[in-house]
Amino acid sequence: MKVSIIGLGALGILFGNHLSKKMPKGDLRIIADKDRIKRYMEEGVFCNGESCEFQYLTPEDPCEPADLILFAVKFNGLDDAIRAVKHHIGENTVILSALNGISSEAIIGESFGMDKVLYCVAQGMDAVKVGNQLTYDHMGMLCFGDREPGVISSKTRRVAEFFEKMEVPFEIDPNMQRRQWGKFMLNVGVNQTVAVYQGNYSEIQKEGQARDTMIAAMREVIQLSEKEGIHLVEEDLNYWLDVLSTLSPTGKPSMAQDMEAKRMSEVDLFSGAVLGLGQKHGVSTPVNKELYEKIKTMENKFS
Repeated sequence: MKVSIIGLGALGILFGNHLSKKMPKGDLRIIADKDRIKRYMEEGVFCNGESCEFQYLTPEDPCEPADLILFAVKFNGLDDAIRAVKHHIGENTVILSALNGISSEAIIGESFGMDKVLYCVAQGMDAVKVGNQLTYDHMGMLCFGDREPGVISSKTRRVAEFFEKMEVPFEIDPNMQRRQWGKFMLNVGVNQTVAVYQGNYSEIQKEGQARDTMIAAMREVIQLSEKEGIHLVEEDLNYWLDVLSTLSPTGKPSMAQDMEAKRMSEVDLFSGAVLGLGQKHGVSTPVNKELYEKIKTMENKFS
């Protein structure tokens, strides 16, 4: 298998570093522009203190098509990433998107065809990236599957067989839309709450105001899922709270890391999307409205 990864944030480094130890070096390609590659080569990229040995390709470099492409960029970098992977797309290429939110697969599918895209959720990792250093206690896993509920296609089986050989933790889910909405619900709660309270996972793993805020924000997503035909229930909320309980208390979600680094966050992907759906369906979402406003106020101080 030829594998290409676009995006060397937390997930790109985490899974890239793992695969680099299992695959021939030439079979794993990290796609980045010339300036980024120069920086990676000069400063290095580190995972749990270990230097990552990656092969880098610019978007212009000719190459064999990838059997598997992993999108691991932030949402605001998705359009550029789609343009950057064009040389890596072949007839049998399968695409996984590890982006947050519930819209990246459709956007990627518009460019390359939905037949190449499997739905994917990255969950259970507690990776923290500071500069060129990534640290984590729990690698988590990639959950993936087909768009249609109940279908397990040959593409899904092919990726599963590869991940088994590479010892990548994974799970096939025959209802990926529900899984994505569940992860969306978790992100809406945990990412935004930890960012606003300026803490870490311990802040929402214990009883208190922060955890109550997080759960209230998640319940607003449950209400909206009913209107969208996904039908999340309290059992789904409890499943994701159990996932949350396994994470290192000192870890932080990506939005909290963005706030600390004074970077613009993905708030429009979380409470921004919730507010839009609330407006669409006439559902009040006051907790997400408050989180949205607080995060936007924090971001306004960056400029």
